[in-house]
Amino acid sequence: MRECGVLPNKFTYPFVLKACAGIGDLNLGKSVHGSVLKFGFDNDVHVQNTMVHMYCCCEGNVEMARKVFDEMPKDDSVTWSAMIGGYARLGLSADAIGLFRKMQTVGVRPDEITMISVLSACTDLGALELGKWVESYIQKEKVQKSVELCNALIDMFAKCGDIDRALNLFTNMNERTIVSWTSVIVGLAMHGRGLETISLFEEMIEAGMVPDYVVFIGLLSACSHSGLVDKGKRYFDSMAEKYGILPKIKHYGCMVDLLCRAGLVKEALEFVQNMPMEPNQIILRTLINACRAHGELKLGESITEQLIRNEPMDESSYVLLSNIYAKMLQWEKKTKIREEMDEQGMRKIPGSTMIEIDNEMYEFVAGDKSHKEHKEIFEMMDEMGREMKRAGYAASTSEVMLDINEEDKEDALNRHSEKIAIAFALLKTPPGTPIRLVKNLRVCADCHSATKFISKIYNREIVVRDRNRFHYFKDGLCSFSDMVTGRYYDCINRMELHDESLEGCLHGEFCIRDGSLKDSSGSQA
Repeated sequence: MRECGVLPNKFTYPFVLKACAGIGDLNLGKSVHGSVLKFGFDNDVHVQNTMVHMYCCCEGNVEMARKVFDEMPKDDSVTWSAMIGGYARLGLSADAIGLFRKMQTVGVRPDEITMISVLSACTDLGALELGKWVESYIQKEKVQKSVELCNALIDMFAKCGDIDRALNLFTNMNERTIVSWTSVIVGLAMHGRGLETISLFEEMIEAGMVPDYVVFIGLLSACSHSGLVDKGKRYFDSMAEKYGILPKIKHYGCMVDLLCRAGLVKEALEFVQNMPMEPNQIILRTLINACRAHGELKLGESITEQLIRNEPMDESSYVLLSNIYAKMLQWEKKTKIREEMDEQGMRKIPGSTMIEIDNEMYEFVAGDKSHKEHKEIFEMMDEMGREMKRAGYAASTSEVMLDINEEDKEDALNRHSEKIAIAFALLKTPPGTPIRLVKNLRVCADCHSATKFISKIYNREIVVRDRNRFHYFKDGLCSFSDMVTGRYYDCINRMELHDESLEGCLHGEFCIRDGSLKDSSGSQA
């Protein structure tokens, strides 16, 4: 167009900038920005809005997007939505929420697109109370409740810990898309409600909805998290045989996770060796963690060394190998690995925990003393420690991979981020109110055990969303982990779940392996 001598106008640039955003070409986007300035369209609000979107879509340039935004007139909700949406997509959820609050103070009414972005940010942060406020705001302001907005609400409630509210919204929808079904299926999986996930999937098929590969990721995750090994295998096989969907690397990853959680490490390794594609880092790490958990340390060492050869600059592989050497008590090898990491400038991703109190988000890392009330928080943690010991708690010092004495290991465990967040919540919330946490990594075994004790001692329901799932701690039990190990699960019908080797309870016996229900005589119910 330019070569033909045709001059661009204010309608041309939004399309060109969207194209730059679509391919993520920052240099090209900057060139177009220069052209916008040259031809004098830099004050057009539609061009500016698209420019904000373009910079947000090009990696590492959110600061430039904010610079453009700050210099614009802000009377239009589309302008705010562009920047809020950009923050949300980039995972800068706290910034997205902060900007939304600023939008309210200047009196600009948000539209449906704004609310979807804000809900996405709430989902990422695990900010349930803020998400509930957003839902009430949508009702109050009569924001159009499209299918997309309903889907965003369902996803937010499911991933912020209120799966029953998500199910209620889903049930009352007049129109459902594949995204609606997927959001609920994935949500149920995260909450460990495997049989309900399977039931909903079958209902989806009966409703004439054609499943896609994302639905199967949720379905297989549900089987994995609930210990439904045989059902997971059957659904995996049905993907290609029944629905014509070729499994992707994520589906294979779900199957490896399923086998590893069930302790079938050798079968998982054989499954990986027979895959039609090379395993990715996630699958190899799943195998390594299973080897470590189930005592296959030599096998774990071998796989980790292979992982390091494939990705020599990935710090997480070195951490895995370091942890295996610590488990094997090979401190010299562990030290050597840590020294190699230091030489290459590698650092372990720090564990952090977020908590929402009075619509404010607080983030803590291990040993965190940055909070202005850190003295009171640490005093509360000391009290928690004394009360837990009195109740019979013993620290799982095997989680601390250092060649130090047991007392020092115990002290290191007592300063983990989730314990700091729980202490803060005990100080700042009324007795008996639930505590909700979001952890960026998996919850370690010691913090898991400690949280059980804390839930009983302080009579609190504690909900923890870690990297993979939700844990519900109440009365000294975790509804998720104790269900998978065959001891307890506070499911919707209060059914007692037991391993096949244990006596069935009065309600019947639940087979962890295939999800079947048997009566007390052993007959199929």
